[in-house]
Amino acid sequence: MSKASGYCDPAFAKIGDVFTKAIESEFELGASLAIEHKGKMVVDMFGGHKDIKRTKPWEENTIVNVFSVTKGVAATCIAKLIDEGKLDVNNKVSFYWPEYGCNGKENTRVSDLLCHRSAMFGFQDGMPSGQWQNWEVFTKALETQKPFKEPGSAQGYHALTYGWLVGEIIRRVDGRHTGQYFMEEIAEPFGIDFQIGLNQSDFERCADMIMLDDFGSKKNSIDYMELIKYVPNFILPKRYWNLKEAIKGGDFKVAFEGREEDPTGYHNLPDWRMAQVPSANGHGTAHSLAKLYGILSNGCQRDGHQIMKPETLDYAIIPLSSGPDSVLFGSNITFGLGYELGKNSMPVGNFAPKFKNAMFGHAGVGGGVAFGDIENQLGFGFVCNQMHEVKNLYKTVNEIMDALFAKLENK
Repeated sequence: MSKASGYCDPAFAKIGDVFTKAIESEFELGASLAIEHKGKMVVDMFGGHKDIKRTKPWEENTIVNVFSVTKGVAATCIAKLIDEGKLDVNNKVSFYWPEYGCNGKENTRVSDLLCHRSAMFGFQDGMPSGQWQNWEVFTKALETQKPFKEPGSAQGYHALTYGWLVGEIIRRVDGRHTGQYFMEEIAEPFGIDFQIGLNQSDFERCADMIMLDDFGSKKNSIDYMELIKYVPNFILPKRYWNLKEAIKGGDFKVAFEGREEDPTGYHNLPDWRMAQVPSANGHGTAHSLAKLYGILSNGCQRDGHQIMKPETLDYAIIPLSSGPDSVLFGSNITFGLGYELGKNSMPVGNFAPKFKNAMFGHAGVGGGVAFGDIENQLGFGFVCNQMHEVKNLYKTVNEIMDALFAKLENK
């Protein structure tokens, strides 16, 4: 039987109970949860197993691939570069990356990349083959191709390409790849256990990520959803019109395109783990993410170190785009400068995390979520290693967030 361990402040007991139930019922294979409130870690729990055979227990220092939660970490690097005066997101991408300014991308601004409006949500000629660690294979393909639409004209979630687009901006501006920049400028000074480009020495404590065998199949209800494009608008409720247009466009399949050469479970192989894909392959603990966002939500400094000035963070979390998102089925998801925001977002069911107004951070397709909340002085991290069906993708974290905000609103 799976067990939950760790610490939970008695005042947050109901949150701990939700996590414990998810572990002991074995709805979650393995997971960890951490919540920092007003500079104090009030929840720091873990449980379950690191492997599908349930032979390796999830431990306090277990790390896991958090997929798009990584985008929020990359956004923090971008904000720090803005704070340092090295980056102006209103500049054209070609100002920093001259080779990018061709084939209809000449006027794309850095901010377009960050809020998913550059229309570069996939690869025109298919995902490049070869090692994930070969950075230039991916950036060269992106810098020479045409955008899928007029840049700036619409929001389309850059599920994977965000990593190479934003990561190349960081590399051009600073000279370091995102993983190295984050490690040297933020992770090491603040003691944050998170890596983009995992060290081989940390493989032993890394949980396997168990994905659905066929993400996007009938098993996930996505093929069923495609039937909606044949329903006339006079029959279809208006709230589904954006969903219909998004499915007709097919942008989801472009943005989440796989590679035939990649074996099942490639997310657990060394090439993926050691690569730097700042959109999707960060590895860390819930504790590290709660600590990062806790620092950001409490003045952006701790123990004599500062990540950035608070006003820089305020600038980074100004809403820039709120959908409808052509990749994410017409959802009204709001983005700032790389951060996913609660403001103006309208999540439905457990398909998306229930981000509230003041929240900033990011969710990952595996079910993990990390965010900060300046109003409530919160840092939150939840990571897990088993992807659920779309309808239950964020079930556990949404139940945790419901309990957390019920407690905060009734204090």
